[in-house]
Amino acid sequence: MASKALPTLSSESGLSRYLSEIRRFPMLEPDQEYMLAKRWREDEDRDAAHELVTSHLRLVAKIAMGYRGYGLPMSEVISEGNVGLMQAVRRFEPEKGFRLATYAMWWIRAAIQEYILRSWSLVKMGTTASQKKLFFNLRKVKGQISAIEEGDLRPDQVATIAERLGVSEDDVVNMNRRLGGDSSLNSPLRADSEMGEWQDWLVDETESQETQLVESEEYENRLELLTDAMDVLNERERRIFEARRLSENPMTLEELSEEFGVSRERIRQIEVRAFEKVQKAVKKAASKQLADAAKRLEEPAS
Repeated sequence: MASKALPTLSSESGLSRYLSEIRRFPMLEPDQEYMLAKRWREDEDRDAAHELVTSHLRLVAKIAMGYRGYGLPMSEVISEGNVGLMQAVRRFEPEKGFRLATYAMWWIRAAIQEYILRSWSLVKMGTTASQKKLFFNLRKVKGQISAIEEGDLRPDQVATIAERLGVSEDDVVNMNRRLGGDSSLNSPLRADSEMGEWQDWLVDETESQETQLVESEEYENRLELLTDAMDVLNERERRIFEARRLSENPMTLEELSEEFGVSRERIRQIEVRAFEKVQKAVKKAASKQLADAAKRLEEPAS
């Protein structure tokens, strides 16, 4: 796509150099991005495409760092994310009225997750939807409950994670051992170096408006998907799901069993069923949303 070579990342040893190098590329103002995209789309200007790609390499690196801990080389994860970025640039239509980063993050994440799924055999991951969800969400939930220590989880942590993700405790233990310990963006680049932390090399000192926009729109999109997905629940399922999963102070099974006049086990079953229904609805809506976005981008400009 581009007429100039992109920064290369061939090994883990060159990661710090790569992160330093991509910081040199400036972020684009909306009007700059629009004109470059027009030049690429209308004239196939490869220099314009190169500038669009390089201005978003830090976005790829930031997203890629969220997938650390899967036992895969970060250099390859970032490289796969860059492939997704180039796919997004190839399909980008500035006339649609949105920023490149807003849509590129979908392609970046899709490329990275596809690489991870290819690299982790189904035997390692498990074949069920719940196990795949556990694979991609275990580290996030561990962070939410401050279970950041390496090694096995405590029994109470295992129980909490299993309940939140709707999987068995054995699945949590096994997946945690397969994935190994988590790595923090606050970790130093090298133990014997004063080069700073990983996150220092990913973003400017002041967070760009582009990044803020992406994060804000992604949060609003997830909230909208969840809200719409909850329409599949009946009144009782919705009450239990909200009380157990969405409340800052979740109700206990005992409290809800007294409210509905059923056993705690029955409440747990309803909660799990509601979670699975919402999860399925969110996944279906997100897939449709991505497909629709790709279709809009590929439609000829009017």
